[in-house]
Amino acid sequence: MDIYAIIFDDYEALDLMGPVEFLTRVGELNLNFVSFEGGAKRSKQGFEIKTKKLAKMPKDGVFLLPGGQGTRALVNDSGFILRLKECVLASKFCLSVCTGSALIARTGELDGLKATSNKRSLEWVKSCGKAVKWQERARWVRAGKFYTASGVAAGMDMALGFISDHFGKELAQNIANETEYNWQKSSKIDKFAKIYGY
Repeated sequence: MDIYAIIFDDYEALDLMGPVEFLTRVGELNLNFVSFEGGAKRSKQGFEIKTKKLAKMPKDGVFLLPGGQGTRALVNDSGFILRLKECVLASKFCLSVCTGSALIARTGELDGLKATSNKRSLEWVKSCGKAVKWQERARWVRAGKFYTASGVAAGMDMALGFISDHFGKELAQNIANETEYNWQKSSKIDKFAKIYGY
């Protein structure tokens, strides 16, 4: 199974690299760093990744979308959202971290489904998809083929949850052990929502 991490300028580094660390440890998954233009994409923290141009999302792939400051402009980029919608429709699974869910919400494909995002930015994210059933207290949410994670590090718990669902709990726990990561297995526990008034 191929994973396509769709990257844009000013993405949040841990949104991407946290899940990537775990997903690349699944032997059946092949990771591809892509963008709609190709070339180097720079994170908010200054990391650059060389991406391949994604002309068309292959069917049955896994799509991973980070969040970050770059999402603020992209939610109003109709060309980007149209191409993103094509990717969402073609993919077998869609994984988003933090404000990446705002971009997916803009495609309309989350309408009527449960989803979450970074609680610090949740009111803004809600404005990007008013028909989405936003979950104010959730570490991550699974709704059909969609997995949406709360803020930044929550993407790591979501990635392990995805691995557990599709490749087995034992493998997910082994990966957590190998990386000395304290995996929060329950998607419903959100210790940070209260900080932001939820």
